[in-house]
Amino acid sequence: MYSGYMKADTKKIIDTVEEILKKFEPIFEADGGGAELVAVEEDEVILRLLGNCAGCGLSDLHFGAGIEQMIKERLPQIKKISYSY
Repeated sequence: MYSGYMKADTKKIIDTVEEILKKFEPIFEADGGGAELVAVEEDEVILRLLGNCAGCGLSDLHFGAGIEQMIKERLPQIKKISYSY
């Protein structure tokens, strides 16, 4: 997904976020949805909600209490998580 030169810290952020998203894949796939990493910009991670996750009322719970919390715990330098639809 990412090519060319990137800082070691950016690579660590990408790897960690993708690892976290992978942990949630079974939940998403069971409901016909998903998420992917779109970009890392300084202290922000941008995710895209896919399929049924894009309009699901439970996405706030899964993302806010699950994915966002895990990202912020494992990557304290990330201050903001945004979503692209």
